[in-house]
Amino acid sequence: MTRLSKEILTQTIKKRPEISHKGTFGRTVLIGGNSQYGGAIIMSAEACVKSGAGLTTVITAAKNHSALHARLPEAMVVSFEETAVIDSVLETADVVLIGPGLGLDQTALKLLQKILKNQQAQQWLVIDGSAISLFSEYQLALNFPEQTVFTPHQAEWARLSGLSINKQSEKNNCAKQADLGAKIVLKSYRTTLYDQAAAYYQNPLGNPGMATGGMGDTLAGMITGFLAQFEKTIDTLAAAVYLHSLIGDDLAKTNYVVLPTSISAALPRYLKKYASERK
Repeated sequence: MTRLSKEILTQTIKKRPEISHKGTFGRTVLIGGNSQYGGAIIMSAEACVKSGAGLTTVITAAKNHSALHARLPEAMVVSFEETAVIDSVLETADVVLIGPGLGLDQTALKLLQKILKNQQAQQWLVIDGSAISLFSEYQLALNFPEQTVFTPHQAEWARLSGLSINKQSEKNNCAKQADLGAKIVLKSYRTTLYDQAAAYYQNPLGNPGMATGGMGDTLAGMITGFLAQFEKTIDTLAAAVYLHSLIGDDLAKTNYVVLPTSISAALPRYLKKYASERK
């Protein structure tokens, strides 16, 4: 087990090259937010954009478009029903996130099946929230497990792995991750990352003020933004996890509750700091 520290940030976050453009920092597609849970995908998108992703497109229920445009005009938006446009943006995506606020209905299932079926060899896929539950319930399969990241909390991991919470030991979790082949970001009081290439990482940070709705959606968006622009490795996932909690801990020094959107708002400043400290 490797205990994460600030070193993972200076190893991962790098200065932006002088000669660059939007495409330099990756194209991301985020899918989620049904008519009831639009806030989830908006928080993911905000974290993704403020993490530095070059181009971000959000596929969400039409009801959420006005709110997304008002909150985050930097993101493009597509409706669930716009099949041709969805196919077009997916074709050019570097990283796809599906699940925040997606729901469990047939529309959500069909979108997840489409993503799994059409994932390309160069694309990374982040599966979060209700998409994890759908994947587990319908026993779906991965085309590129080595390029897939699941971000479950412990109850979602129980559904995905078949391990009840009291059976989720380090040994059992490592074994189930090896069976799946995908990388696992297991969210809890001390979030742990599992991957055969690195055994597992444990995040020592986090605080009770972060126990509020949308925190996982924000982390999923950060992971997506980091994968879009930095090296596509377990270390990059670890850097996103660590920075998410580091900002949360700093905010908790003066705030009783740490809002996910406050973490996103702080991201550009923290990224600048650790890019500047990189040797």
